[in-house]
Amino acid sequence: MSGQTPDPDSAHPTSLGIYDRPGRPAVTGIEIAAILLSLLWLAFAVVVFVLNPEPRDGSFLVTMLAVFMPVAMIWVAATAVRTARVMREESQRLQTAIDAIRNAYVVQQQRAAITHEPSVTRKLDEIAEATKKTETALATFSTKRRETSRVVLPSLRGGRGGAGDQGSLELGTPAEALSPPLSTEEFIRALHFPETTEDTEGFAALRRALKDRKAAQLIQAAQDVLTLLSQEGIYMDDLRPDMARPEIWRQFAHGVRGRAVAALGGIRDRSSLALTAGRLKQDPIFRDAAHHFLRRFDQMFVEFEAEATDAEISGLSETRTARAFMLLGRVAGTFD
Repeated sequence: MSGQTPDPDSAHPTSLGIYDRPGRPAVTGIEIAAILLSLLWLAFAVVVFVLNPEPRDGSFLVTMLAVFMPVAMIWVAATAVRTARVMREESQRLQTAIDAIRNAYVVQQQRAAITHEPSVTRKLDEIAEATKKTETALATFSTKRRETSRVVLPSLRGGRGGAGDQGSLELGTPAEALSPPLSTEEFIRALHFPETTEDTEGFAALRRALKDRKAAQLIQAAQDVLTLLSQEGIYMDDLRPDMARPEIWRQFAHGVRGRAVAALGGIRDRSSLALTAGRLKQDPIFRDAAHHFLRRFDQMFVEFEAEATDAEISGLSETRTARAFMLLGRVAGTFD
């Protein structure tokens, strides 16, 4: 329709398909030249063979060939010239289409890069923010860990003991030793580590646990392996282990090994198991840290199980430290 607005995309080179041929005139200059040459030759033949009264030798067939053979040759040449020109035009049109497709692909890639750039920048900002929070938390842990060298409390589970269980203190005992003993709830909360930098209860429990010598040794070993595991992209919050019953934990504390306590290795994440196993075989530093942590946890749990209730054992098994023990214990064959 004449009133319809033309599509601006129709002017784009890609709007013309590869096999859409533009219209060509039915009679071109080549055909006109061939017609003129044919007429000239026929006129010459008429003058030579018809109007000339001189007798000529030869049959009628030879005469016809002499008249019409040059005409046929003229049209064969004209057809060849037109075909060559058509092929040249088709080649140019095809090259134009290819260039248009290439340019459209480049433009699409550039637009995609511009579209994804904000999301990539946002992801990098989130990673940088998470890294800053992790460094802040690790700096807090390191600051508090230096205080453990002055702590001489002998009890890990002093929450149930009375003042008479503490015994007499020798001269020169630091003031930290006079602080109340570490309760079971605080110990379990410390093994889970603070959730965020604003987790005041978690940091308070961690500070209290770092003042107990045995608890501080386990927390330091747990922090080392958690930091090394995070380098492989393994985080305890991402793991969802199959929780074992408290009686299986008690059997493990009593020295039972094998199939009876295999449920303690409840980590089913294949990628985490594979990455941990590979790091354990290739990295001697990680291997030493893992075995040191497993020994500390084993020693702690033997003392913990002797006085812990089933609910407290279940609470301990849900901490990040216990999940690291399940993961490393399964990879190292502790439960075999």
